Amino acid sequence: MYHSTKTLLAGVAVAALTAGPLWAETPDTILVVAQNIDDIVTIDPASAYEFSSGEYVANTYDTLVRYDAMDTTVLAPALATEWEIDGASKTVTFTLRDGVTFHSGNPLRGADVVGSWKRVVTLDKAPAFILKQLGWTPENIDEMVTAEGNTVTVRYEGEFAPSFVLNVLAARPASIVDMETVMANEVDGDLGHAWMNKNSAGTGPFSLGTYRPADILSLTANPDYYQGGPAMERVVIQHNPEGATQRLQLEAGDIDIAKNLDPGQIAGLDDAEGVRVETYPQAAVHWVSFNQKTESLTDPAVWEAARYLVDYEGMAEGMLKGQMKVHQAFWPDGFPGALTETPFGYNPEKARQILSEAGVETPINVTMDVISAPTFVEMAQALQASFAEGGINLEIIPGTGAQVITKYRARTHEAMMLYWGPDFMDPHSNAKAFAYNADNSDDKYASTTTWRNAWMPPEEMNKKTMAALAEQDADTRLEMYMDLQKATQAEAPFVIMFQAIKQVAMRDNVQGFVNGATSDYVFYRLVEKE
Repeated sequence: MYHSTKTLLAGVAVAALTAGPLWAETPDTILVVAQNIDDIVTIDPASAYEFSSGEYVANTYDTLVRYDAMDTTVLAPALATEWEIDGASKTVTFTLRDGVTFHSGNPLRGADVVGSWKRVVTLDKAPAFILKQLGWTPENIDEMVTAEGNTVTVRYEGEFAPSFVLNVLAARPASIVDMETVMANEVDGDLGHAWMNKNSAGTGPFSLGTYRPADILSLTANPDYYQGGPAMERVVIQHNPEGATQRLQLEAGDIDIAKNLDPGQIAGLDDAEGVRVETYPQAAVHWVSFNQKTESLTDPAVWEAARYLVDYEGMAEGMLKGQMKVHQAFWPDGFPGALTETPFGYNPEKARQILSEAGVETPINVTMDVISAPTFVEMAQALQASFAEGGINLEIIPGTGAQVITKYRARTHEAMMLYWGPDFMDPHSNAKAFAYNADNSDDKYASTTTWRNAWMPPEEMNKKTMAALAEQDADTRLEMYMDLQKATQAEAPFVIMFQAIKQVAMRDNVQGFVNGATSDYVFYRLVEKE
């Protein structure tokens, strides 16, 4: 660890914080965060589909409506001040906010809204399916989204609840970008994609300062932000996957926030001077999945047996204490429609019986990919031990977040231990991911865990997923999602184990940090140092 004197620190350029080791006693106007950011594959909001990239997009871009830092539970006006939904004609009419400018100084225009969403659908990257749910295609987007003056009219196809449509338009890929700047940096028809992976072009409270993959991500305050400029002139997110190092840096005052401490490291801060720990319920569910391209994992008896080979309570009360709670359904507890029953417990004898009665030969040898980061590797090792008791031998393959996720999207894994957060705050987001697959062909990529595990759900499950999406009665709709969760517990190649609880350690003088239920609701705009 490197330290400097107060005198040297007072004269050091801000650039030093983005180009080298962290300095002690961070400046009052610079927030220094240590966290694992190696899951980032892309930072273009048209393609960003990882947890850390979601946090970046949330702080540099805006949508027309959003769950904001002021209250992450309420859908509020953002770049639009008002909207009107006409269910009969399937339209939403938005009125854009006056006086908003992009980081470049260009004014927000209706053409930017139209162009941003057309760009997402045309590029057709991982999160594009979120907008395409509204019936948008590259061929019809110019008719489905139109602008006149400060009015944007959105048309959609499908029988959707109004809340579903607004939740889609509050999601990450609906972020509005400065189309004039982006298209000025287009290369070979890429719609500025390469440039956007190194630069920002939003209206958000911060712009991109520096980004080096698996190294550093720094944000520069936008003093002209329409909701008021941030107090922090710079946010420096330093890649550091080691919780032990993060703890030492935090206690020494080298960093302001540490995000990847395990339960033991959190407990070790009890007597630390000038440090506190805040707890934030999360929407991410953690599970093990089985790729159906691996023949030894295709028997439903394997999936059922595996559900009894997780020591849920032992892990939750031991190594995961304070950071996970047992949860065995795809929609997280705390949101309407969540199934909170936990029917499975650790029972190796029952697991062996299930496999034996199904005629499955053991041992089953299978590789399991896992992110090489604190807690994840320990969880994988615990599963390795408990699965072995039932005749399933796991070989752990650790990798960076980007490596693991890229392999998962390519369907080249065998088993995978990972986590999943909703793309937007509607139960259909997770239902489509865990209970629906329109086409299981290799060339029909879908950003769902069903497709990525090459699993085709029963036709009845597919139909019920789409029926729940169209259901207009709110109570009936939630009951349908409860039934879907029970169905996936019974007949899907997933073992859903836990729901995350985020523990963030920070210096006592840091106030105003917001960590919502997903990475899309992590905000630095309100942070102050007292």
